[in-house]
Amino acid sequence: MTTVTSAERALLPTDEPLALLSAAGELVADPALPMPADEVLLDLHRKMVLGRRFDAQATALTKQGRLAVYPSSRGQEACEVGAVAALEERDWLFPTYRDSVALVTRGVDPVETLTLLQGGWHLGYDPYEHRVGPQCTPLATNTLHAVGVAHAARFKGEDSVALVLLGDGATSEGDTHEALNFAGVWQAPVIFLVQNNGYAISVPMSKQNAAPSLAHKGIGYGVPSVLVDGNDPAAVYAVVRDAVRAAREGGGPTLIEARTYRIEAHTNADDANRYRDPSEVAYWLGRDPLDRIEAYLRSRGLLDDTRRDAVLAEAEAFASKVRDGMNAEVAADPADLFRHVYAEPTPALREQAAQLAEELR
Repeated sequence: MTTVTSAERALLPTDEPLALLSAAGELVADPALPMPADEVLLDLHRKMVLGRRFDAQATALTKQGRLAVYPSSRGQEACEVGAVAALEERDWLFPTYRDSVALVTRGVDPVETLTLLQGGWHLGYDPYEHRVGPQCTPLATNTLHAVGVAHAARFKGEDSVALVLLGDGATSEGDTHEALNFAGVWQAPVIFLVQNNGYAISVPMSKQNAAPSLAHKGIGYGVPSVLVDGNDPAAVYAVVRDAVRAAREGGGPTLIEARTYRIEAHTNADDANRYRDPSEVAYWLGRDPLDRIEAYLRSRGLLDDTRRDAVLAEAEAFASKVRDGMNAEVAADPADLFRHVYAEPTPALREQAAQLAEELR
């Protein structure tokens, strides 16, 4: 008979996702997490309102042809806002293509955030200004970047922590295996936050993973793991904050699986009705993360219509800034595609650049 040792058990997640707030916004009885302070909850609410408005504006810009593509994260605001809010300025964020809300929450200019998706430039912002890595389009490559930066920070005597965001599909990639393995071996100060929204584009979880949960994968790498309700912003903040503290104090990496749901299609090129039932979407709409925290704040008397209207007005002004910035025409030079790829361009790259220049004559 195989038994689980106490050391092994300490690496395993709970059977059910940790939560502080129910779907109705009520305090969970006997929660295993500390509730964030009131001012933190109000800040999370404000940033989620801004994030959702930004997401809706970016989606509209796609339909107007101003953006080439936009992967909406509507419904996942608790993950992106809650996790980023738990970081400090000295920490690093490594996002994916779906994490534009995480970027603007971190303070990246919204127009600069969308430059990549607009097709105007490889990267629209300075990664060092806000300590935000480029948005990763290939699945899971950012996990290795995060581990490398976190490991290097320790060598340099810094106490910064790296947070890497990835989706459930990225956990099936070899890069995630390598990143978790070396994060465990090196005890790197890095937090892996898996936003499990149920689908890798159209592939459901049942065809991606045979483990009891994605968080269970951590034990194979000696990495402690946490399963959290990804639609509960208070719980996501508390879990990531605790993982950041542990990493900064030398406790090594943490793998967090946040159970959430993508309300919109994968991108504007996807028809989600072909692989999921509308009743499934309706179920998750009833577990909306923004409605949840708003109901809790109102029940505590911390939020009223006046304060909410002020936040909504700020969100509209934010969206207006995005529209104005994206309506400006981009003066892109096609030759820029080949610049900054290598310090010294390879012969093949020079040949490709010459071919493009010839075609554009």
